[in-house]
Amino acid sequence: MMRTLDTPVLVVGTGIAGLKASLALADSYKVIVTTKRNVGVSSSDWAQGGISCVMDPGDSFEAHIEDTLSTGSGLCDEEAVQAIIEGGPNGIRELEKLGVAFERNGAHENDYDLGREGGHSHRRVLHAGDITGHEIISQLIRATLAHPNITLLERVMAIDLVTTGWLKHPGTNSCIGAYFLDERTREVFAVRARHTVLATGGACKVYQYTSNPDVATGDGIAMAWRAGLPVKNLEMVQFHPTALFHRKAKSFLISEAIRGEGGVLLNHQGERFVENLIRVNRWLRGYVAGRSTTPIKQTGAHCVYLDITHKSEAFLREGSRIFISAVWNLESIWPRNRIPVVPAAHYFCGEWRRR
Repeated sequence: MMRTLDTPVLVVGTGIAGLKASLALADSYKVIVTTKRNVGVSSSDWAQGGISCVMDPGDSFEAHIEDTLSTGSGLCDEEAVQAIIEGGPNGIRELEKLGVAFERNGAHENDYDLGREGGHSHRRVLHAGDITGHEIISQLIRATLAHPNITLLERVMAIDLVTTGWLKHPGTNSCIGAYFLDERTREVFAVRARHTVLATGGACKVYQYTSNPDVATGDGIAMAWRAGLPVKNLEMVQFHPTALFHRKAKSFLISEAIRGEGGVLLNHQGERFVENLIRVNRWLRGYVAGRSTTPIKQTGAHCVYLDITHKSEAFLREGSRIFISAVWNLESIWPRNRIPVVPAAHYFCGEWRRR
């Protein structure tokens, strides 16, 4: 007989969304949270740059909303934009209570070392060095493992959701849990739950170049679709313009801080291929990534190049911590060589939606 575990709440996925949901629900319910690899393996853990949030007294929710709607080209859900932006500061405070340490440049409560990236009219990117995601995930894992109401199951692969409709039960179709494969024992088992949360991330591993780890294969979206839930915005994939191109290694991101400090993109002939250098450093990732594919497709080149060699070593050493880290992690090819880069799938914006 198949082994079955019972729990009030099942959470599938251990990125920021899954761990935050588990911690929030565990104050009221027993929770089982599962991951198909080890708990620290997620796209969240790989996130570098930081979190955009209105924390500077000179900034405002209105300005952040305007920036987002403007750069969203009419595709944004305005209600969602407002809710996320206005809820940002409280979210930051919650993370800090868990132990997340964002970089600061002073002793005052709001003296954060704020970065500025494309599409933003103010500095509003909080970061923890250039390993912001890892810092957040580490603290969430610590809190998760310490919570008495949370049981963590690692290296178990979700196979499919179990629904009353699939089991031919009468009444409204509802989810009552999921089937899993234990990677170590090869056992298939079930988790029966009154409530199931899918927090399994995106599907960027369908692309040749991606900033995501191997686990980003879209399992949760597929399971939701098979269970009869509608999906939305699957075509909305954000591409990062500067992932390292290497013939024998996986891609990893080259921080946008390099472009923010004057780095320029060149084609294989050493020519700038975007008409307005100053404007480009403020453009959204999608625009720059799209423009980067043009010389690659037109010439058959494998990549384009990110050039910061016109800046002195002294200038670079005096830059922000996130910028310095991004540059010196590439010391084997910098400072007198251009960095080979390609656009890479970065964030998968599609999701399943409740009816």
